[in-house]
Amino acid sequence: MQIVEAIDNEIKLSNEKYIVSRTNSDGIIEYVNDYFYEISRYSKAELIGKHHTILRHPDTPTIIFKMIEERIVKGEDIRAIVKKRAKCGSYFWVVTDFESRIDPVTNKFFSHTALKRYVPQKAIDTINLIYRKLLKLEKEYNIQASEKYLLNFLERNNATYDEYIEKLLSPEGQLQLNPLINQ
Repeated sequence: MQIVEAIDNEIKLSNEKYIVSRTNSDGIIEYVNDYFYEISRYSKAELIGKHHTILRHPDTPTIIFKMIEERIVKGEDIRAIVKKRAKCGSYFWVVTDFESRIDPVTNKFFSHTALKRYVPQKAIDTINLIYRKLLKLEKEYNIQASEKYLLNFLERNNATYDEYIEKLLSPEGQLQLNPLINQ
């Protein structure tokens, strides 16, 4: 499947390829695969050695990045849906599996690998509603208000963030999950 850009500047990913990157403990990109360059529109020289926030899209709430960072630094893997920004200003959605690497001698986090892939549209539609609510809370109040809402939302759905994402990505979950953003 070729990359197709929609009228609204969304870059559609192939559901057959993975974007792969490795970032060190300081957030510096150490490796990306060819598909990463293709999707992000950055060259190798523009990405390697740069901070991973170069691809951060402002539509992904800060609380999501905070949660991801806290988990990977502890050596815990996490799956997240994130909106990314390409060099040209276009955007793309990915579901990312973050795999932490811990030094066996020091027992300290030293890097993580991120495997990013295609996200079904129904999952994007649902998570986008939730993220908009979190962003609104972050702008109107602070990240703590956003975090409180997210934790309450997950509790109402009887799920951790990872479990909610997994349900959202499943064919059954795409049909049944309602973000209940007004509660």
